[in-house]
Amino acid sequence: MRIANPIVSVPGAMKALLDLSEAAGRTGIDGDYVELICLRVSIMNGCGTCIDYHTKLLRKANVADEKIFAVAGWRDVPYYSDAEKAGFALAEQITRVHVTDDVWAEAAKHYTEEQLAGLVIAIGAINLWNRMNVATGQKVA
Repeated sequence: MRIANPIVSVPGAMKALLDLSEAAGRTGIDGDYVELICLRVSIMNGCGTCIDYHTKLLRKANVADEKIFAVAGWRDVPYYSDAEKAGFALAEQITRVHVTDDVWAEAAKHYTEEQLAGLVIAIGAINLWNRMNVATGQKVA
């Protein structure tokens, strides 16, 4: 570990990020699905701490193992709905900082404006968590 995680070192940062995630969760998006998105983004970003954390949360919530284990290959398995696939595509493009109009339009077919806003916030928040953990060398406990 390079330094203590900034989220716990800077007064108020943890509460702010938790409040942001909580607000995203009040938009009507299924919480288990948001955890799957967090897992997918964490895999993309190579954040072992968050991969471990979100996998454990999903297992505790009794999400089907197939959905958890196949999240990195979501395009190639039958376990996800069209809405879930649209959200994964959006999450990947937001993480890569390049969202195409066709991916946005597909997501907009499945989610309300408020839910899209919640997805964008949730995806942004997990990217922040991942980047802090990776930058500071956080390890799975």
